[in-house]
Amino acid sequence: MMNNLVWVAAGGALGAMARYGMNLWLVAEAGKAFPLGTLIVNITGSFLLAVLFVWQQQHQLPNQQAWLFLGVGVLGAFTTFSTFSLEVVLLAQAEEYLKAALHAGLNLVCCLAAVALALWLKPYYLWIWD
Repeated sequence: MMNNLVWVAAGGALGAMARYGMNLWLVAEAGKAFPLGTLIVNITGSFLLAVLFVWQQQHQLPNQQAWLFLGVGVLGAFTTFSTFSLEVVLLAQAEEYLKAALHAGLNLVCCLAAVALALWLKPYYLWIWD
């Protein structure tokens, strides 16, 4: 059990650093008017987790620690439902209702679409691992 926690923690550290770096870069490029960083990491993470899931279903990861490190750790920490939730509420409290609704709607629709796209593209990227 302790070994599994180490794999999750190690992956989580990498995922959190990647999310932080992506957010810094997007704020520098696009500004703070809209929480674009959270939206982009959630869409990207949703897509990548679906790809990892497909790969796991087709080829089996070498061991449970690989899933814990990549799926639970890296991608779990890279995506962020709690930050998204806070941002939506803070936008609404600031009476930025359109931005709050847009952020909530875009996260829901785009993240679900990213997972659907990854599953739909499965025949096109599975050959990479064969």
